[in-house]
Amino acid sequence: MTDARADAFPPASPLDQDFSRPGRKAGRRSGWRLVRGAWRLLVGIKDFLVLAAMLLFFGLIFAALNARPGTKAITDGALLLKLDGPIVEQPEAIAPFAMLSGRGRPREFRLRDVVRAIDAAKGDSRVKAVVLDLDAFGGAYPAALQEIGDAMARIRQSGKPVLTYATAYTDGAYRLAAHASEIWVNPLGGTLFTGPGGNQLYYKGLIDKLGVTTHVYRVGKFKSFVEPYIRTDQSPDARAASQALYGTLFAQWRESIAKARPKAQLAGFLAQPDRAILASGGNIADANLKAGLVDKLGDRMAFGKRIAEIAGVENAKPAGSFRTIGYDAWVRANPLPTKGDAIGVVTIAGSIVDGEGGPGTAAGETISKALLDGLATKKLKALVVRVDSPGGSVLASEQIRQAILEAKRQKLPIVVSMGGLAASGGYWVSTPADVIFAEPGTITGSIGIFGLIPSFENTLAKIGVTTDGVKTTPLTGQPDVLGGFTPMLDTILQAGIENGYRQFLARVAESRRMTPEKVDTIAQGRVWDGGTARQIGLVDRFGNLSDAIAEAARRAKLDPAKVYPEYLEKKPGFAAELVQGFGNDDDSTDNGGDVFAIAAAERRAVAARALGDVQRLVRGGSVQATCLECGALGPMATASDERLLDLLIARLGL
Repeated sequence: MTDARADAFPPASPLDQDFSRPGRKAGRRSGWRLVRGAWRLLVGIKDFLVLAAMLLFFGLIFAALNARPGTKAITDGALLLKLDGPIVEQPEAIAPFAMLSGRGRPREFRLRDVVRAIDAAKGDSRVKAVVLDLDAFGGAYPAALQEIGDAMARIRQSGKPVLTYATAYTDGAYRLAAHASEIWVNPLGGTLFTGPGGNQLYYKGLIDKLGVTTHVYRVGKFKSFVEPYIRTDQSPDARAASQALYGTLFAQWRESIAKARPKAQLAGFLAQPDRAILASGGNIADANLKAGLVDKLGDRMAFGKRIAEIAGVENAKPAGSFRTIGYDAWVRANPLPTKGDAIGVVTIAGSIVDGEGGPGTAAGETISKALLDGLATKKLKALVVRVDSPGGSVLASEQIRQAILEAKRQKLPIVVSMGGLAASGGYWVSTPADVIFAEPGTITGSIGIFGLIPSFENTLAKIGVTTDGVKTTPLTGQPDVLGGFTPMLDTILQAGIENGYRQFLARVAESRRMTPEKVDTIAQGRVWDGGTARQIGLVDRFGNLSDAIAEAARRAKLDPAKVYPEYLEKKPGFAAELVQGFGNDDDSTDNGGDVFAIAAAERRAVAARALGDVQRLVRGGSVQATCLECGALGPMATASDERLLDLLIARLGL
């Protein structure tokens, strides 16, 4: 008798069937054939992906090795510095294979490499001219611009021509161009000067609408970093300090250009640019030419033909090409010296942060470890601390300071060299110095600290969410970012900030041989230019990094001509070096634009900075010693802020 249940419910899979019958054997073979086919397809896809990855990897190695200067000799030509990115003290590491994503950020150029490249060209007969392409220049701090300008002046004095080109020069780019023997501008472009300053974003109105409570603990009436979160406008004290700082830096800018181009009618063009431009029928480039601000009007092809007259024509290349010496190949062909006694150089560049980090970020753990390892393994005769930082975490600043003090305990002379920026936490780490060097345009001071923590009790209340619970002590659950802070916690945190400020004053007082009361009169978070800082005793001498190394040698009783800098920093990994070698962009055709394009770049910078401000409000950790005014005087936006903007654009699919 047939089982009705078996007929009603057929087997769930071929594996459940009785394969003793011929029909079911065929079904089994058909099922396994399908499985084997799918498996072969998956294996084939896997093998293809592995092969593609291997080909890409070895292709990058081949390209990088062929890009290195050791594979071919430097030939006669024009040294081309296509500065299509910001000039910084320490470039951030290139993320491996980031260039292949299509969202690469502008390249960062190391200041000392740019200066060395220009100086090395001075006495080399293969270099017929030095060419600066400033069409997409990303900016730099005033002190860095002046140092490069001085190097350009030196090579001009040697008799070699220096030529620059841009569709429209920014203020910073023109400070460089002013030192050239020929300044070219595109006839459809033209240059307008704006001067330092401008508007800062203030978020208190938005914060109030969102119901966010910003708990601010600070010392220093000029410590304006927290003002965007607690005010809708600039405070009178911050405004007065900024006016003094920007006024001095702008005067230095005008003086530098007037010295380099005494015949240029700069004053009139600054005071009434509209009159000059209307007199030229709205042609900005022609107005530049009539004012003596530029020497030639011409497009990129005409500029290239002019250089070819000096450096030679590049055969089998399009019109406007010229014989070129690439920047990367030239820098590698002229390395830093390595003979003699070693002077250690530790670089503190970028925001000072807790923990570990790569180049371009002053991570307390990473820098202190590099310094302590160098003291243990290198035969250092002295230490130079190169600072180019707006400050940051007090904890990380103190960690770095303690590592520098270890060098002092080992009887090494300590010399601080301030770059474009050494403010707040950047000054904190400078206090162990025997002598401090800076440039007149260095931005320093900002001696003050603060803490900033948001809470969201009012935000939650707007949507009907409240908090409650049991507390066993007055500080149970504090700081409570959901339910709000208690007055007792506010009192304690403010007292801690005031204690930290007293420690800051004490460190500066000991370093500068002043009383804490005297330091307090020039502190209070106020930012100073290097010239004023020297007058009030925060800086000892004017000079660049080379001057600081020479002074360190003399203090170690060594001949400055017989020492070399031993840079104590985390070395880039193999993948980063590979991408850097492969990523030579000297022949790139990416260009800048006119004044409208510059305005578009400024809009992007503002958006990036706004995102960075939000991140700092929500994610900022530990007590901070950071400078607000400093960001507006260097590159348009920090690299970290640019990454945030790129991430937002990617998420929105823009």
